[in-house]
Amino acid sequence: MTSEQRGCGDPDAFQRLWAPDRLTYVKGEKGDGCPFCSIPGLSDSEGLVVHRGIGCYVVLNLYPYNPGHLMVVPYRHVAEYEALTADEVAEVGALTQAALVALKAASGAHGFNVGLNLGGVAGAGIAQHLHQHVVPRWGGDTNFMPVVGQTRVLPQLLAETRDMLVAAWPVP
Repeated sequence: MTSEQRGCGDPDAFQRLWAPDRLTYVKGEKGDGCPFCSIPGLSDSEGLVVHRGIGCYVVLNLYPYNPGHLMVVPYRHVAEYEALTADEVAEVGALTQAALVALKAASGAHGFNVGLNLGGVAGAGIAQHLHQHVVPRWGGDTNFMPVVGQTRVLPQLLAETRDMLVAAWPVP
């Protein structure tokens, strides 16, 4: 039976790595319905929390683009940037700066991608809870694996990365 007969469409050149457990994370079906609301209730090591602030926290991305991929997340469940309070905006900025300092110290990152994906159409995997990405970059960090193999290579376990960043986190 061909893929067309099965109703699967035309085959393409991509291999698939099925991770059905990720759908629960993306749909926010754990805890109270939002993983970013659930994380603060976990221990720092279990939740991969690097730093807890007053109105926001910093957490490792469970599905990182690169080692050390952090997210700055308000505790308050809010989707729109314009709905943040002035204090939350300031803390997102301050924690983003601290994340850059920690990542440079811990990993020697050469550059960064920093940004918000606001809304599902803008690429937000969890659009209902705003989060700012801080992705460290190195010269040559894009190799053939993501392009040809459709696979990301992460050279360090998330728990080890978290411990390294906690140790490098700047003290105010």
